[in-house]
Amino acid sequence: MKCPHCNQGIREGWEVHGGGLDDADGTWVVRRMKCPECDRWILRLHDEAVGRTELFRPRAVARAPLSPSVPGEFAADYREACAVLADSPKASAALSRRCLQRLLRDKGGVKPGDLFNEIDQAMKTLPSYLAESVDAVRNIGVFAAHPIKSTNTGEIVDVEPGEAEWLLDTLEGLFDFYFVQPEITRLKREALNEKLKEAGKPPMKAPSTGERS
Repeated sequence: MKCPHCNQGIREGWEVHGGGLDDADGTWVVRRMKCPECDRWILRLHDEAVGRTELFRPRAVARAPLSPSVPGEFAADYREACAVLADSPKASAALSRRCLQRLLRDKGGVKPGDLFNEIDQAMKTLPSYLAESVDAVRNIGVFAAHPIKSTNTGEIVDVEPGEAEWLLDTLEGLFDFYFVQPEITRLKREALNEKLKEAGKPPMKAPSTGERS
C-alpha cells in the first residue's frame, strides 16, 4: 500500500487500538499503523456491523504534487477531487469526470457529446497505455448501467470500488501527456537553441502545425 500521508510504498501492519466501542449503530474499532517513512500515524475506523473501513487520519489521501505546467482550471478540479475523496468518493468521481470531459474537449480535440463517445474519439489519438486507462473509466464506472455518468458528468451518483481513485490516476496520466511532457520538451528545445545561437548556428525548427511540442 501507499502511505496516505507521504505517498511512499509501505508494508501494511495494522493493529487494533483499544477495544471495540458499542453504540446503537453497532461496534466500532480503531485500527492504526505508523508509516515507517514519514513517522505519521494512519488511522482507520472499522464498522463491525457492515464490515466497512474508513480512513480518518489523514482525511485526504496524499497524491503526487501537480506540475505548475497544469493549467489552473484543471488543477483546481483535480485538487478538489483529491480533497473530498475520503469523505465522498461519489463527489470526487463527479469532479474527476467533469475535469476529464473538459480536458478531452480542450486538449484532445474531441467533438462535444457524451463522455462515452468522447472517450472513443480520444482513444484514437492517445498512446496505447493512456487509451487503455481512459477506456477503463467507462468499464470501471459501468457506464452501461449508469448512463448519467456519461451524459451528466458532474452528477453525483453511486460509484464502484476503486472508481474514484482510477479517475484521479487517469487524470494524472493525461496531465503528463498534454501538459508536462510538452513543457519539458519546450524547455529542452529552448536550451538547445541557446547553445546553437552561441555557436553561430541556426535554431531548431519549430514544431509544425498539429505536432505536439
